[in-house]
Amino acid sequence: MNDLLSLEATLTLPSPCQPFAPEWPGSSNVNLWVKRDDAIHSVISGNKWRKLQHTLKAFSHSQIVSFGGAYSNHLHALGFACRELDIPLTALVRGHESATPSPMLQDLVKWGVDIEFVDRKTYQQRNTESYLAQLERRFDSALIIPEGGSEASAIYGIQEMVREVNSTVDFDTIMAPVASGATLSGIVSALTPKQSAIGIGVLKGEGYLENLVEQFLPLSDCAHSMKTNPTQNWNINHSYHFGGYAKVTPELREFCDTFNRTMPFHIEPVYSGKLFWALKDMLSKGAFKQGANIVVVHTGGLQGAR
Repeated sequence: MNDLLSLEATLTLPSPCQPFAPEWPGSSNVNLWVKRDDAIHSVISGNKWRKLQHTLKAFSHSQIVSFGGAYSNHLHALGFACRELDIPLTALVRGHESATPSPMLQDLVKWGVDIEFVDRKTYQQRNTESYLAQLERRFDSALIIPEGGSEASAIYGIQEMVREVNSTVDFDTIMAPVASGATLSGIVSALTPKQSAIGIGVLKGEGYLENLVEQFLPLSDCAHSMKTNPTQNWNINHSYHFGGYAKVTPELREFCDTFNRTMPFHIEPVYSGKLFWALKDMLSKGAFKQGANIVVVHTGGLQGAR
C-alpha cells in the first residue's frame, strides 16, 4: 500500500481542464475546453490510470496477466505501474515482434515484464471463456485484465474524470476517442440529463463499438445511436477512423505535426489526432449549437506514436 501511495503522489490529479481557442472555422461559435488527462503522468498517462486505478487499489492476487499489441498504451502504463508496485506482470502480445521489438516492448523488458507473443488466431480468443479458463489454470491466482483495461472497475475511474470536469465547466457536450469502449461507457454513465457525449471511433467498427460501450451501461441507456433513439444522450461518429485502427494518412500526419508545432499540447495520430481532426471538421460543418460548451478529453497515449 505504501508503494501505491508513493505512485499516487507522482500523479497530477485532478488533471487540468484548459480553455482551448484554435483559429479554426466555426470555433468562435462555441466554447472549448480540453481535459488534459495526458498530463496525469509522464508514463501512466490519460485514461490508462483512470481505468487501472481501482483494479490496482484492490489488487490481492499473486500476479497480473493482460493483453495488447506491440504499441499498446494499456500494456505500457500497466507495465510501469507493476514495476513501481512490485507486481509480476505477464503481457500476452499479439503477433511476433521479438526480432524487432517496438519502443513499448523495449520498455516492458526494461521494467521486468514477462512478454509472451501469441499468434493472431490465439489472440482472437482473448475474451472467450475457454481461453480465459486455460489462462487461469496456467497462471495460478493471477488477475487477468482485459485488453485496454476495459473492465467494470475501469468505469468508476472514468466517472471520476467526468466529475472533475463538472466541478470546473458547466458543459453541454463531451468528446472522446473510442476503441475498447470503456472510456465512453464511463463518460456516459456520469452525464447529467442535460449533457451529451460524442465518441469518435478510431477504428472501423460501426455497431461493434456501440456494443462495446453498451456492455457496461444500464439497459435503459442502450441503443445503437441517437438516430434510432432520439432521447439517448450519446453516439459514436464513425467518419474519422482514416481506414482503421492505427491507420494514418499523410493528411492526418501533417495535421498532427502542425498541431504539435502550434498548440500548447501534443497529440498523436492513433487516438487524439483523430479526435481533434474530428473536432475541427465538425466545427467547420456547424455540428454544434451556437454557444455550446464543449469539453474534449485528451486520453494520452503519446508513447504509441514512437
